[in-house]
Parts: sequence; C-alpha cells; structure tokens
Amino acid sequence: MGLIQNVLAVIVVLGLLITFHEFGHFWVARRCGVKVLRFSVGFGKPLWSRCDRHGTEFAIAAIPLGGYVRMLDEREGNVDPSERGQAFNNKSVWARIAIVAAGPIANFLLALVAYWALFVAGTTTVAPVVGEVTPDSPAAQAGLKHGQEITAIQGEEVRSWDELNLKLVSMIGLSGNVDVTALDTSGSTPRHYSLGVSRWLVGEDPPDPLGSLGIEPWRPEMPAVIGQLVDGEPAEQAGLQSGDRVISVDGQPIADWLALVDTVRAHGDKSMKVEVEREGERLTLSLTPKLQEQEDGSQHGYIGAGVAPVEWPEKWLREIRYGPIGAVGAAFSKTGEMTLLTFDAVRKMLVGMISPSNLSGPITIARIAGDTARSGLESFVSFMAYLSISLGVLNLLPIPVLDGGHLLYYFIEAVRGRPVSERAQAIGLRIGVALVGTLMVMALYFDLMRL
Repeated sequence: MGLIQNVLAVIVVLGLLITFHEFGHFWVARRCGVKVLRFSVGFGKPLWSRCDRHGTEFAIAAIPLGGYVRMLDEREGNVDPSERGQAFNNKSVWARIAIVAAGPIANFLLALVAYWALFVAGTTTVAPVVGEVTPDSPAAQAGLKHGQEITAIQGEEVRSWDELNLKLVSMIGLSGNVDVTALDTSGSTPRHYSLGVSRWLVGEDPPDPLGSLGIEPWRPEMPAVIGQLVDGEPAEQAGLQSGDRVISVDGQPIADWLALVDTVRAHGDKSMKVEVEREGERLTLSLTPKLQEQEDGSQHGYIGAGVAPVEWPEKWLREIRYGPIGAVGAAFSKTGEMTLLTFDAVRKMLVGMISPSNLSGPITIARIAGDTARSGLESFVSFMAYLSISLGVLNLLPIPVLDGGHLLYYFIEAVRGRPVSERAQAIGLRIGVALVGTLMVMALYFDLMRL
C-alpha cells in the first residue's frame, strides 16, 4: 500500500511541476507569435491527445518523467513559407530568451504561490529548544545549555528547527564562528554564543549540522507506546498492535521509546520476549527482529514500528501566519532563500564541499512525496514548493540540452550579434547529454544505495 501511495504521490507532484514548467514555455511562445505544435506532459506514446483551434496538439504520454513543448522551427523540418514568421528560429534573440526562461520562472512562481498559501493558512512549528549538549563539543565549549531556546543564527531570526537547519546548511564549509543567540530558561535574557568551526561539514556524508555542533533537540518524554506498524514487518507478525505499551524485553524494563529502539537494534535477528500492556492487561509476545543494513555497512535489528504521537508543551509551539498581503512578502523571501540555498548547494557539490551522494533521483523523490502526503497537506505542499524550486534551478544550469544551456547560447548571440555556430552547438549538445546522463545514473545509484 505504501508503494502505491508513493507512486501516486510522485506522479501528482511531477505531473503538476512539469505541466507548470511547460506551460511557462507555451504561454510566452504564444505571446511572442510562435506556433506551438505539441504540448506534451510525459514522453513516449500519447495516452490521450486533442488539438485546439490554433493547431496545437495537447497530449499526456505514457512516461510521466518529463514533458516538452514542440514549436515550429525551420531547423527541425520544412516550414511552409506562409508560416515562417511563426517559427521559433526566426524570432528575435530576446523573444527566444523570454520563451526559454519562462519554464524555470513558472516553477519559481508555483513555489511562490504554494508558500503564500501556506503562510496564509498558517503553520504550527516547534521552537528550537536545546535538549542535551554533547560534552567538549563546540556548543558545550561556547556555553550553550539544556533548555535554552535558539532565536537567531548569524543574527538572522529562526522560529523552528526547520528554519534553523536551513541556516546551518547554508553555512557548510565555514571556517570561523557560528554565532548563536539563545534565550535562557527564564525566557527573558538573550545571550550570544560563538561556536568555533573549521571547514565545517566538508565531505561529511550525510551532513549533520546539529550533531556536529553537539546540539540535540529537546523532545518531550516518549513512552514506549506503539503508534503505527508497517505491514508484513516483524512487529505486526508478532501480534503487536497500535496502543500497546512495551513494559519489558527479556525481563529488562523499558524506560521509554529510545530505550526500546536501542534494545531492538542491539538484539539483531535474535528472538526476544516482549511484555506489553494492552487495555489494562499484560501480554507476553515473541518477537524476532530482522537485520537491516545501515549506510555505513553495519547491521541492526528492525521491527517496523513507530512511536505513538506525543503532545508538545504549548509554550514551545509557534504559529507562523500572515495576512494575504503580508504573506506575499514572506513568500517572496522564502522562495528567494530556497533558490539561493539550492544554487549554493550545487556550487558546493561542484567544488567538493558537499558529497555527490546527496543527489536524489526518482526513487527518493517518490519516497519523500509519499511520506509528506501521508503527513498532511501542509508537508506535501511544502515539499512540492521546494521540488519546484529545485526543478527551476536545475533547468537554469548552463548545460546544453537544459534551458540554461540554450539561454547561454542566446546571451552569447545577443552580445556577439550572431548565433553560436552549429558545430559548437553540436559539440555542446554531446557534452550536455553526457553530463545529464551521468547525473541521472549517479542519482539513481545513490537512490538504490539508500534502499
């Protein structure tokens, strides 16, 4: 069932993002007087198509991993003399730039609308309150303490762990100080701390900003109560049910959920006796975890169960909400921040600061799309907005075959006053296909490794 949800979620997300991207090309092409021959969502054989009064064929194809807008172009076939004025190649260089740039711009606009809707609807987040501080870590040396609420990083306000992590990720490679502002437990006195780092997180796979600083987020106590169960996994097969409270394992008391996790991981695939409390009664079940391989090659026990949700104290919850006008500025700011962060991540990956293993392909996208869809509309829309920005940034990279490569050629043409030679474009096309193909293979490989 989870696999089906993941597939459906990624089809919805990619279908929407691709349609919006291609509609950007289509809309501007029409405004520039270019005849559009086909607007296709997906590749391969069309599953459905129809033509409008302008002679444009709209199609939905069998492979939902892309799309295209095919325009009248003398370089791609014979054009009737009466229609040469509607050919893409006969338009001014600035018209061609506008048409090509419209796709990525449409993705940024979609993200902008999504963030605006989220800000108007309002979101409830958890304040970044420090839990444990690792001894001798940068946080401990700077003096950060349990219970303090982090309110700013490098002087910029943060209201949630998500915002804080984004600020930290943008600082990968820093040599110097991570400046943290935090409120004491009384909540009235802001204090400033400088956490010294050198080539921070460079080459770490995966990067763990909080862990490397020695900060563990505060969480409410999590009793060892079973929440959700994964179909067909050991916990369900053993007869565990949602709501069961684990009392002991092999006679050893279980204090909380983290203790249960540690016990299961340490057991490997050995059978264990689990005592649970269910509706006031105590039962003993036989449970045999299965081995699950980790990214570092080690193997740990796994039973396929999640913790029951816990209530967060009201004082640590923050509501982020804007009026319809105020949300416009917040949406622009968020879209700009995420766009710059994505461009910066690409740059750092190219210079070796971030490992290429952080690349994600269709499998990871499908998994995250499914997870966010199950988490609720807010998570799903937020993920879709970020993916739309990523698609826009990817297409703006100056690689031939991508929109950014075409834009590079057209800007060179605008400066030189004549087009880039056909030979140079052909060489660039081969290089671009090789680069994009390599990236796709790498992303798929890292996807499979994560499984």
